[in-house]
Amino acid sequence: MMADTISGLECDRAEFAYECALKGSNLPAKSDYRSYAKKIPMYIKTNGLGATFAFVKSKIDEKSERGKAYKLLYEQTSEWLKSDSKGLIDLEGKDLVYEIIKQDSSQYRTITIEVLEFFTWLRRFAEGLIKE
Repeated sequence: MMADTISGLECDRAEFAYECALKGSNLPAKSDYRSYAKKIPMYIKTNGLGATFAFVKSKIDEKSERGKAYKLLYEQTSEWLKSDSKGLIDLEGKDLVYEIIKQDSSQYRTITIEVLEFFTWLRRFAEGLIKE
């Protein structure tokens, strides 16, 4: 039974990440989207989830194509956490960074692992759908 749940979650994660990468492939700055999708997991491992998404949020700029790529990744990560069946964090009407930094260390680590798992799929699909 547990294996079915895990494979189901993994399937949901992969499907959601594919849809996200598809949207990223339609951006004018699609190569930036691809690059950021590859780099964000390393930033998370080096600096932590909260600091990484504070950085991503600081780079959001509606006037620049690169800023739009960061915005899309920020929003997609929020959407994944909202739709995730485990309900790790309540983001309804709330900001991702603010809610991340409010978590206790155990929950923070759990959310970090989930975001890294999501980015594993997102990176794969971004690399496959967006050619350099």
